[in-house]
Amino acid sequence: MEKIVHLHIEKLPEGMYLATSEEVQGLIAQGRTIQETLEIARDVAKKLIEARQERAETSPLSPAGDALDYPLIVNA
Repeated sequence: MEKIVHLHIEKLPEGMYLATSEEVQGLIAQGRTIQETLEIARDVAKKLIEARQERAETSPLSPAGDALDYPLIVNA
């Protein structure tokens, strides 16, 4: 089942991007681009969520619905 994880992404002074989440404890991802950071964050979130499920912990995450808002970043 797909879940929605809200991320906070910030650009670091070194030019890298850092993603964290208040919803998934321990989720930290860093990449050279926003896209790379999102891909890493997705993999980390999946592993952390699976580990929680193995320990039979409940997930505070909402299931992904048929519609959602998504900020589109355009370099123009």
